[in-house]
This record gives sequence, structure tokens and C-alpha cells, in this order.
Amino acid sequence: MSTVEDTPAAVDLDRLSIDTIRTLAMDGVQKANSGHPGMPMAMAPVGYLLFTKYLTHDPKDPAWPDRDRFILSAGHGSMLLYALLHLTGYDVSMDDLKSFRQWGSITPGHPERDKVHVTPGVEITTGPLGQGFANGVGMAMAERFLRERFGAEVQDHRVFCICSDGDLQEGISHEAASLAGHLGLGRIVYLYDDNHIQLDGPTRESFSEDVAKRFEAYGWHTLRVDDANDLDALTAAIDAGIAEEERPTLIAVRSIIGWPSPGKQGTNAAHGAPLGEDEVRATKEVLGWDPDAHFLVPDGVYEHCSQVERGGAAHRAWRERFEAWKAAHPTLAEAWEAAWGSPARPLPGLAEALPSWSTDDKPIATRSAGQKVMAAFEPFTPTMVGGAADLSESTKTEFPQSHVFDASAPGRNVKFGVREHGMGAVVNGMAAHGGILRPYGSTFAQFSDYMRGALRLSALMDLDVAWVFTHDSIGLGEDGPTHQPVEHHAALRAIPGMHLFRPADANETAHCWRYVLEELEGPAAFMLSRQNLPILAGTSWDGVRRGGYVLSEPDGGSPRIVLVGTGSEVSLCVEAAQRLTAEGVPARVVSLPCWEVFAKQDAAYRASVLPPDVPKLSVEAGVAMGWSTWVDASVSLERFGASAPGPTVMEKLGFSVDNVVARAKDLIAGRAVPGETPGEAAPPDTPQG
Repeated sequence: MSTVEDTPAAVDLDRLSIDTIRTLAMDGVQKANSGHPGMPMAMAPVGYLLFTKYLTHDPKDPAWPDRDRFILSAGHGSMLLYALLHLTGYDVSMDDLKSFRQWGSITPGHPERDKVHVTPGVEITTGPLGQGFANGVGMAMAERFLRERFGAEVQDHRVFCICSDGDLQEGISHEAASLAGHLGLGRIVYLYDDNHIQLDGPTRESFSEDVAKRFEAYGWHTLRVDDANDLDALTAAIDAGIAEEERPTLIAVRSIIGWPSPGKQGTNAAHGAPLGEDEVRATKEVLGWDPDAHFLVPDGVYEHCSQVERGGAAHRAWRERFEAWKAAHPTLAEAWEAAWGSPARPLPGLAEALPSWSTDDKPIATRSAGQKVMAAFEPFTPTMVGGAADLSESTKTEFPQSHVFDASAPGRNVKFGVREHGMGAVVNGMAAHGGILRPYGSTFAQFSDYMRGALRLSALMDLDVAWVFTHDSIGLGEDGPTHQPVEHHAALRAIPGMHLFRPADANETAHCWRYVLEELEGPAAFMLSRQNLPILAGTSWDGVRRGGYVLSEPDGGSPRIVLVGTGSEVSLCVEAAQRLTAEGVPARVVSLPCWEVFAKQDAAYRASVLPPDVPKLSVEAGVAMGWSTWVDASVSLERFGASAPGPTVMEKLGFSVDNVVARAKDLIAGRAVPGETPGEAAPPDTPQG
């Protein structure tokens, strides 16, 4: 089909609208004296066609569930998106464009979203290149899953994206592109800004591969448009991409960065800095515009670009289909409402369905307990989708009654392959899409480093995702220091908005999952053990949902020392406390499975758990960084681990009853140095791995 009218007046209005996008981008960047004008100027025709001819979207309801999703993976070109949102009728005013990159504006330097959308119409926070590309793969997976579950009457849309050379150079895009091709995600249409320029100069200096052939090898449908200003060629390519239902589509669009700037087009000078007042004037003269007019929208452009009527009509038609579908499928409609409602809510029957363990039960690793917990909550979370980075046998994160998400059927268990970073961004995309209840990804805790960019963005966007990290300490043993996390607890806790849960035993694992599913808003990260842990007396749902609590008290008196632990070290604290108490030093044990939740409790509760006038010693098999917030000294690990059986490594590096008791007595006597660690004082023959 042709999407561009052939009459001269219409063609002129097309061009006038495109040039308006260009001049708004130039003016916004120039007024801010900061930004990236070149990409918006070059790709204005692509953005114009997508937003006015192709995207099914409603500017008056940006959260409409069946809208097409648009991602600006090349987030540095944000003025392109803001200009498009403004002209097509979103609640992005001219004043918002004029406040580009300023404090408190809804037009930040790179597109941002959170639960309520920082900018109406922005689907995902992009900026770190490649993230948006991979987010779109997650959105397409969510669309396919929900379309299969609820039907095309209510879920039937596409994901469009503009990406850059930088996006395609980043490793994360390779991971995501490979997965998308493998899964045959035909609802993806990506337009690649092939401008031959990046910040440091021509792409030929670092990037000479045949991109189209690479994507063909991934299983993508590839097309090329030789001139970004050729609307007919763009139209034909996008039509062909939409018609391809079996493969994702990449359209390589040859553009000239900064076009038509007479002095800077085609150079890296147009990439990451304002053009300058003189060059802005000269460019407007080339376009036939008044060089002294700023933030100008010529007559007829608003009316021509507005999508309020078209989008509203599409939305109303969908609403009619939805109401008919709802009446015909009441059970599915209830599931729809649950999927699209708040993910943090009571789930009727969940608490009773979760497994529990008694102190007479055999020790069990918290990863294995997590497997049983996931099996129990599987029926309560029918639109929860996720998987592991080729480690589901080890992380034990699968839904046993569900099948694999593959090209033939979108199941709930995703085989991400060894693609940690891609997995992270894909999971974020699922969450940002909506309708997928707290999607998850899992791998070994040490490999969370490979996906840190995605973890950070899940917190920045306040997405309801779950990250399940197992093999959470030196206790995993023989695999050695390359696989033994040391700094990772602190690194995850350092991310603002991330909630790290490190349960002490199987029951705490169940309680932590329940809290995440029913009460938590925002991202959660689990740290689960490979080694078996004893079932502890005194674990408490109420304590876990407050982030920390008193697990045990000494008999016959107030504590003289408080031992505070997380995860596998809580049982060590219990043993040490029993010996201390037997030796006349009454000791309290506190389990602190989630610092972030504990920090939200009122001061009186926190003081009741960690009394300010009693010495407090933390015990955790990781660096002590951050523990000074809660305790006076730490039994920690300020070195890498070693390859040996787990119990041996733990004992050699100071995680023993003897050492904890000695450190507690030193603290009471005033001899302990805050942060002093056994790793620093390890004997010369300690295995180094």
C-alpha cells in the first residue's frame, strides 16, 4: 500500500512537516546548548512516516494496551522523539521542547520512563546503546505470548525501533538479535540509521562488517533504503517489513547525519554538540525557512501531523472488540485484568499454597527451595515469563507445568542461551510492555556483572522484574574464585531502587518470593545458595516482609552482642550465638534478608531489632561495604575466594563458629576494628585459587 499522497499539496505538507521536525530538533539542542542534533535531522523522514502513517497509537492514552510500541534505541537523538510526540498530539508542549535537558523538564537528554512515564509516549528508558534494541525483543516476546493467551482480538500489535551504528556495535544487540531471529519474532520492524558516522569519526575506522549479512545469518529479513529522504522507498520497505510475519525485519536506511546543514552534514561535528547559531541559521536558509524564527510550526503542520483522531478511532474500535471479547470470555477477561493490574497485590490462596519446612527436615539449598516455591506459585502467576542464561538446571528456575518459549509456541520458560546482558534487557522489555507479571531472568550471582547495565535500568525505570542469582558465595566451592561472588552483594545493593533478598533458609526463600509477588513494587534480586542450609527455628513471614527481624534471643537476659547475618551465614550466627550464650555472653541473632525493605521501617522498629546501645557484628561472605550502616564491625571477605570444597573455603577464610565467637568477644572488649576481615589476615598457606 502507498502511505504518501501523490498530490503536490500533500507532498509539500509531508516535506514541511519533516522539516519542522528538523528545525525543532535544531532549536531545542541549540537553546539547551547541549545535545545531539544530527540524528534527528537525518532520520526525521523515518520518524515522520512511522508516527503519522504506521504506528497504531493514541496520543490521548499512551498506555493503551494494544498500541504499537516505538523505541528510540539511539536515545541520544531524543529531540526527534520529543518533536514527534509534540506534533502528533501527546501531552508534550512547546514549552517542554524549549526546556529540553533542563531541571524538572519532561524532555530529558535521553528518553526516560517509569511507572507513570516521565514523558507521555516514551516506552522505555534508552541511552546506553543497545539496550533499547534488546528491550524491543522483550516487547515482541510479550506481545506474542499475550496474543497466544488472550487472542488477536485484544493483543495484536508491533514493535518499531530506530537504532544506530552504536546500537549494532554493542554486544547486547548481537545477543538480542540472535535470540529474536531464533524465535522468529515477525512483529519486529527495526530501522537502522546507517549514516557512516559516530562520535569519534567515520564508522569505517572501527566498523566494516556487512550488517545486513550478519542479520540475515541471525534469521532476520533485511532490506535497504538508499536515501532517508526518499519517502516512497521508505514506505515500500516498511510495508514489506510489516508483511513479513515469520522473521524480524531490519531496514538499513542510508542517511546523512545533520542533513541539510551546509557546514556540518555528514561529519561527526553534527553528532554530539549543537550546530551553533550561525549554522542553525544557514540550515534554515537551505530549507527556505526564516533564519530568525525559532521553534516554528508552520500553518497546517499540526493538523497534518495530529494522530488524535486516527489514534482515537483505532482505540475505540479496539475497545469495542475488547468489550465483546470480555463478554464472550469472562474467565479470560479476569485473567486479563489480573495481568494488566498492579503486580504488587495479594494473590488469594498464595500463602497457603507455598511450601514450608520444619526444623526436622533435611537441609536444602535455597536455590532448590526456590524451585519448589516457583512450582507452587506457578498457577497464581499465569503470565509470568522468564528463564535462565543456559543455567536453568543449576539455578532451578523453571515452571514445571509450562513449556518452552520457542518459534512455534510462546511458552513461559525462555531458553535465553548464554546471553546474560541480552536476557536482562529482554526481561526489562517484557516488563515495560505490560501484561507480563514480574518477568524474571536467572544466572549465577557472579555473572550478574555481565548484565549490570540492564539491572541498573530495571531500577532506573522501577520495573517490576525479578532477578534470580544462585551460587551466591564462596560456599559454592570447587569452581573457584572466577565463579565465587565476593563484591556482588554490595554492588547490587548500591543500585538505587534495587531490592536484594538473601534468604537464610528454605522458609525465608518462600517468604521472600511471597513478598516480591504480593507487596513489592520495583525490581527484586534474589541471592540463593548452591550449598544446603539447615531449616532454622524462628523464621517469620512478618519479619521477612519488614526486611529484618530478631531470629533468636538468648535465654535469661538481655543480649550483650547482636550477630547480624544474611543467607547462608545466618545459620553460622545461630551456632556462634549458642556458644557465646553458653560461655556467658548472651547473644541475639538477627536475620536481615533485605536491607532496602528494612530501611523503610520506622526508626522504633529498626531500633528494636538492632538496639543502638548493644554492639553489633555482621557476618556475610562478601565485602563489608555498606554494613557500617547497620553494625559496628563485620566478619567479611575482602579478597577473592579459592578452589576447594565449599566447607573448606568457608572455614579457611574465617566463616567458622570459632572466628565469629572470637570476633564477637573482641568487639565487646573494644578490640575489634570496624571492617576488619579474616581475608586480610589469612595465613600464607591459604589457597588462592
